[in-house]
Amino acid sequence: MKINADLYVKDVPGQLVSSLEPISSVDGNIVGVVHNREQSINGRIVVNVTFDVDPDQVDNLKKIWRSRDVIVAKLDSVVETFTMDYMLVGDLSASYIEELFGEASTEISFESIDIGYSSKTAKDTRTAMISVKVQKDDDLKKLDRFLSSACKKAGFVYIRGVRQ
Repeated sequence: MKINADLYVKDVPGQLVSSLEPISSVDGNIVGVVHNREQSINGRIVVNVTFDVDPDQVDNLKKIWRSRDVIVAKLDSVVETFTMDYMLVGDLSASYIEELFGEASTEISFESIDIGYSSKTAKDTRTAMISVKVQKDDDLKKLDRFLSSACKKAGFVYIRGVRQ
């Protein structure tokens, strides 16, 4: 399980290492660490750490941090997402796009959908830029098939972007 935590540690030498070492002691693997010495609250600085750990070890980790006087301000699981960008071009409307993604959401679990539209041109075409985030790579494949089919039926140009 991937976890993101905000820890408050005393701003004294050795405390950063002392707050990170318990993660490896419970067989966790640190993915990233950010600390900011510029923001100090009551002599403590915030350390943001992202790590992988067995969910059964989280309570042990919190006990170790408490014993080392590390304050856990936030502890959340991180959900991996897959992002894709799409462009649709044609005589489309905002309501059409909303209906399209409403229908798609019956089969696909979206984390987020960001849609931007251009103004209509003299030829009554409009461009919709759509960026989606999903939790499963398979959902991107389903969405690709769905959009390709729907745009073909409606006579719209459908362009699938490159994954980020």
